[in-house]
Amino acid sequence: MRQLITLLLFLSVFICFSQTKEQDSLTIQLAFQKSDTSKVETSLKLIKSLYDSKEYAKSLKFISESEKLSNTLNYQKGNAEITYYKALIFAEKDDYINAIDNYTKSKDLFIVLKDTLSIAKVNNSIGLIEIARGNYNKGLQYSLSAIIELEKRGLNKELCSAYKNLADAYEHINNRAKAIEFNLKRLEIEKKLNDKIGIISTHKKLAELYSLEKENRKAIDYYEKVLRDLNEENDSLKGEILPRLGGEYLQFKDYDVATGYLLEGLKLNRQTDNQLGLLISLNNLGKLNLQQNKTTIAEIQLTEAGKIAEALENDQQLLMNYRLMTVLDSTNRNYERAFERQRDYYNLKRRIELQNRLPKVEPTSNVPSLSDINAISKSVESNILEQHEQENTENEKKLNNLRFVFYILLAVFAILLIFFVLIYSKRNSRLKYTRDLEEKNQKIELQNAAILEQTKHLEDINKVKDRLFSIVSHDLKDSLTSIKGFIDLLNDGSLTQSEFNSLIPELSENANNASLLLFNLLNWSKSQMQSLESNPSLFDIQEVFEEKTHLLEQKLEKKGITLINQTLHDFVYADRSMIEIVVQNLLTNAIKFSKSGDTITVANRISNGRSIISISDTGVGIAPENIEKLFKNSTFTTVGTSNEKGTGLGLTICKELVDLNMGKIWVESSLNRGTTFYIELPKSNPVV
Repeated sequence: MRQLITLLLFLSVFICFSQTKEQDSLTIQLAFQKSDTSKVETSLKLIKSLYDSKEYAKSLKFISESEKLSNTLNYQKGNAEITYYKALIFAEKDDYINAIDNYTKSKDLFIVLKDTLSIAKVNNSIGLIEIARGNYNKGLQYSLSAIIELEKRGLNKELCSAYKNLADAYEHINNRAKAIEFNLKRLEIEKKLNDKIGIISTHKKLAELYSLEKENRKAIDYYEKVLRDLNEENDSLKGEILPRLGGEYLQFKDYDVATGYLLEGLKLNRQTDNQLGLLISLNNLGKLNLQQNKTTIAEIQLTEAGKIAEALENDQQLLMNYRLMTVLDSTNRNYERAFERQRDYYNLKRRIELQNRLPKVEPTSNVPSLSDINAISKSVESNILEQHEQENTENEKKLNNLRFVFYILLAVFAILLIFFVLIYSKRNSRLKYTRDLEEKNQKIELQNAAILEQTKHLEDINKVKDRLFSIVSHDLKDSLTSIKGFIDLLNDGSLTQSEFNSLIPELSENANNASLLLFNLLNWSKSQMQSLESNPSLFDIQEVFEEKTHLLEQKLEKKGITLINQTLHDFVYADRSMIEIVVQNLLTNAIKFSKSGDTITVANRISNGRSIISISDTGVGIAPENIEKLFKNSTFTTVGTSNEKGTGLGLTICKELVDLNMGKIWVESSLNRGTTFYIELPKSNPVV
């Protein structure tokens, strides 16, 4: 290693010495030359050497003297070259106004000289400045106009710069496909030039672009190429690449490989205090541990990452941090903080989108179009065209001889064409007739299918109507008749006060049965007519249980049933009114099929990010052959332990309402031991 460093220092000194020797030689030569165009050319060589060695102040002194001489001699080529180098130096000093001014002047001179190559170089330089200043559309115009001539001449160094300009501009206007295309072209040139630093930079850029395009395998390939080409001393770039590579493997849930890269990156970045690399490592490690349900360590890592992202003002990593923290808080059931994180995420995302909106670029007359470049190229190539005129004259004579043969062949072709047209016309008429018949048959088939579908729909509606009338005429009629009988006895004065008081619970029970029956009928009929829609929101399921158990306290006391409430605060994402219907039906069923001394237990828990609700009873249970009938669209029902009647609609409605809310419902039961109904509901919008 020490020998390598010594060799590099020696080469640097040798190169500097060689450049100094060349500059001294040119300076001496310049001193003894006559004041003519050759002196301007020598001065330009010296200016180029000084510019390459970054001695800009010294270079400007020679530019000033050479400019005076060139103006005196009216040497247009010298004026153009001098002005071009002046623009290059201003650009190096970030003096964009003077740089653009001198680039424009030099280009005007090159256009007069019809020097298309120099025009292309100037356009490429202007494109680089405009892209650096954020004027991406204007920069694209300049760089694209330069590409034509640079590719034609095979100027690899200038082409590499132009491809880089175009790739950067396309990336900033979110055209990643074009950015990848020009970065790949740039990579080919850098390989030809053996530019190792440029190759590493391009590999890194391609990996980042493929990652944004979700082509993670290609991103991994280019990140690994960067690691392979890096020197051992370049810990800063290595510290950034390692966690990015781990993040790409994380997309495939390859946790072992991802963990290896991320931990190695974390260790290296802490040693070198590389804040950017540390930020990427912590965010990806937090994501890894979150996916493996290691929420405690994930929270520590993501909290530290959030502080670093804010300190570095790295919006993209901060956006990722907000999203991961939202998932973490939701998993930990800290919904209030999860909502805050989600709000911060969308606010930052909107701000980034506003910043990335490009300002409109006014067209400028100084930007050459492709037609301008082509016009100059045609002017330069006019001499070549003249050389071909004579050949064209001879070719025209041969062409006249061939025209006679061509006309004969054309006449033969016309006759054959007429013959084939007649045949084709007859065949086409036959095909058209066949197609018309087929279309008519298809229309008839479609009409028949529509009639069959409409008939089936009417039959379904008729079944719903018959079912409603059947239930109303039997069950609802019985409840209402019983209530009316009590009222008639009361009006006639046939009941004493004590008798009336003893009949009040039975009267209340009949009214409740009629109300519940009517409630279920309305909801079932709406679902059958396909007009029921879910309006989901976040709500606490424990509140629903508390409300419904309170409503059913009288029934529980009357039958001597004990209710055990083991519910916890837990938010679900569903239509609250629909879930209230489901819970009320299941609790009513549990009471219906339980005896005095039995127990009903309600509880809830979280499983795989979803809420599981259970309603258990120690009642009579359900026979195995009847379990399959419970949720089907039929009026299957049984009498309760106190001869309670039902419509057979309750569980059908429950299943339809749970399905509408992206949930599941199932039952487990043992005869004479009891029954448990389970409901699984989402905790957040499953569509997002």
